[in-house]
Amino acid sequence: MAKSFKIESPKLPLTLAKANFQDIFYEEDPFLSECVIENTVIDNEYIERLILSKVHFKNVRFIDVTFRKIDLTDVIFENCDLSNASFCEGLIHRVTFENCKLLGLNLAEANLGNVSFNHCNANLCDFSDTRLKQVVFYHSSLQSANYFECNFNKVLFNHCDLNDVDFSQTSLKGIDISTCRFERLNVTLESLKGCEVSTEQAVGFASLLGLIVRE
Repeated sequence: MAKSFKIESPKLPLTLAKANFQDIFYEEDPFLSECVIENTVIDNEYIERLILSKVHFKNVRFIDVTFRKIDLTDVIFENCDLSNASFCEGLIHRVTFENCKLLGLNLAEANLGNVSFNHCNANLCDFSDTRLKQVVFYHSSLQSANYFECNFNKVLFNHCDLNDVDFSQTSLKGIDISTCRFERLNVTLESLKGCEVSTEQAVGFASLLGLIVRE
């Protein structure tokens, strides 16, 4: 069973005012706080240094959006579609993605802390050169996701699909992938040192060394 650890959940007021995403353009800086945005489409937006604090997105579809260096604190994305959106170089703290479609989401060079991905489709997601501290991936699909040169600190993959994930140049020491399924991983033996795997997975990795395992 995968080890667990406590992460901080988003801290939102019990009551949030309804808002439109376009409200950010009425502010001096691109900023939204303490609101809920639901049942809408946000498309064709390029905004640098967008700040979102205590915002709950429900059933929102993001199309062709780039929010470079976004600052997300205490934010929930629930039943949202962020496919191919870009949050590169973002600061993402106390954020939950719940039942979201994140196909091809760009989180390269971002900093993630106390973030959970629950029941998400994050296939082809780009986490390259990203720092992840206290991050949980729970019952999510991460096929062909890119974790090239990542820094992991208390990262949990719990019952996830990791097939064809790229862990090149990323240490998996202390990372438990024993509950996950995959046929192939792009990973080096050096990166695997200290990684926690199931017996079945260990047999597969042994083949990388040319070993023959007999029962």
